[in-house]
Amino acid sequence: MRMRMCRVALAQFDATVGDLAGNVAAIRRHIDGARSAGASIVAFPELAVTGYPPEDLLLRRAFCAASREATEALAEDTRGLIAIVGFVDWDGDAHDAAAIFVDGELVDVYHKRRLWNYGVADEERYFAAGRRTPVYRARDFCFSVSICEDIWYPGLPLDAMALAGAELNINISASPYYRGRLEDRTRMLGTRASDNLIALAYVNAVGGQDELVFDGASLAFDAEGRVIGRARQFEEQLLVADFDLDAVVQRRLHDLRRRVEMRDRDGGLHAQVVEIDFGGTSGALEAPGAEVAPVLPPEEEVWSALVLATRDYLGKTGFKEAVISLSGGIDSSVVAAIAVDAIGAENVIGVAMPSRYSSGHSVSDAEQLAQNLGIRYFAVPIEPAHSAMLEMLAQWFEGSPPGTAEENLQARQRGNVLMTLSNKFGWIALTTGNKSEMATGYATLYGDMAGGYAVIKDVPKTLVFRIAAWRNLKAGRALIPESVLTKPPSAELRPDQFDADSLPAYEILDPILEAYVEDDRTPDEIIAMGYEPEVVHRVVGMVDRNEYKRRQAPPGVKITPRAFGRDRRFPLAARYGLR
Repeated sequence: MRMRMCRVALAQFDATVGDLAGNVAAIRRHIDGARSAGASIVAFPELAVTGYPPEDLLLRRAFCAASREATEALAEDTRGLIAIVGFVDWDGDAHDAAAIFVDGELVDVYHKRRLWNYGVADEERYFAAGRRTPVYRARDFCFSVSICEDIWYPGLPLDAMALAGAELNINISASPYYRGRLEDRTRMLGTRASDNLIALAYVNAVGGQDELVFDGASLAFDAEGRVIGRARQFEEQLLVADFDLDAVVQRRLHDLRRRVEMRDRDGGLHAQVVEIDFGGTSGALEAPGAEVAPVLPPEEEVWSALVLATRDYLGKTGFKEAVISLSGGIDSSVVAAIAVDAIGAENVIGVAMPSRYSSGHSVSDAEQLAQNLGIRYFAVPIEPAHSAMLEMLAQWFEGSPPGTAEENLQARQRGNVLMTLSNKFGWIALTTGNKSEMATGYATLYGDMAGGYAVIKDVPKTLVFRIAAWRNLKAGRALIPESVLTKPPSAELRPDQFDADSLPAYEILDPILEAYVEDDRTPDEIIAMGYEPEVVHRVVGMVDRNEYKRRQAPPGVKITPRAFGRDRRFPLAARYGLR
């Protein structure tokens, strides 16, 4: 008996939603790359033809029909190998589907059985669930195909596929990133492989799409659940992995559980066997095993996600240049550095808008940052507009002591200047608010919240400091001035103002916000964690009262397990839990 090895190419690439022609062209390039690498099978991410998620484009029948037509046109390109391509199928209803091409022919279409309908996804709004569980039997090996959520559950459909003889499962996915996601994903996939005694090839999408970013990190597992290949995070890559199918069979011979399950399931006939005419395996392969790319350290992982999301949002929406309000603070400094890494220093403009309350070090820190980053920089003092507005409103404000309205007036004037520059020159305005501020409402509606993309809206303040320190370490110098990292945060909207005057220390605030916003802990549960009752109730009240602000914030990338927006949705007119 000859050794049976199957070489699989996993093509993680950056698709653009709705760009069927561009996505198909990229698929063709990767098919050619897989063929050159000697692969028998090449697999593409979930909805590779349409991009993920297409959202309400799926409610247009013409879009679904165009997806099927563009996919069918790939047939001729697949000669000599098997290609598994994610697309939207239409058979009177829409399906999240995989086209299975064999040697130049479309031989079958698999429809996703388990729809993702929690967190940021609502696939049941758009798709009908599949009902078939096919297994593809070639001349000398047997494989199956699943789509993303299909494999997140134990049991069907993967167990039926394995019991029906599949030695290799190819899962095509579009699994968005958040901190800790790769670890969860790897653990789950390894468990599925070992529980079902099946080799597993997992191809993930990569790239930014609106408020989501996909991290790639495609994976290959043997039948014992061990990682034998991993693609790089946040980069396009064709990962080539070799699977020892004889090892799968040998592993099954030593496991009595499989025979018991087959008996209980009438021989595993819950799956439909589809015969295909393809050899596909080879003896010992010349190339070594697949690359196992290292996992990025936490701060670098977050930075990479933010850079890729920003680059793709601007690129896919047609913006070439970005403008940022530079206050000399940590948030605007980090956003500017991310923008430079995303689109290049020559395409980033920093604008300082000092007021009567701006400190000298804030202006000098902004200037130093711009010099360090090599970006264009200029100042537009807002004092003339501030004085004029105060004079315009003087008769109505008379007798009322200065307060929040006067402070926020400055932020709104800055927002006005920034959006006017954006309007005039076609620059996208990047906002600089972080998750801690968005959560508590420590931001000015139509002021510092004005802009086109909120780069760090899901990054807690303490993490902002950590990724800034990491970026400086990577640069080997104080790219972000050291004084920016060490001075107390301040909005500088009144004399001697500091964030600590209005908010708990961020080291206390951020864990409370994580417990309340991401984990849905009650105030009493958070207090039991050791936090002061008065502080907890004050923070919870700020979060609940400021949902209306967050609804009006620009989109920004999700990097935590539960982000504001499409992930965490709370009613505006509600009283439950408010104090």
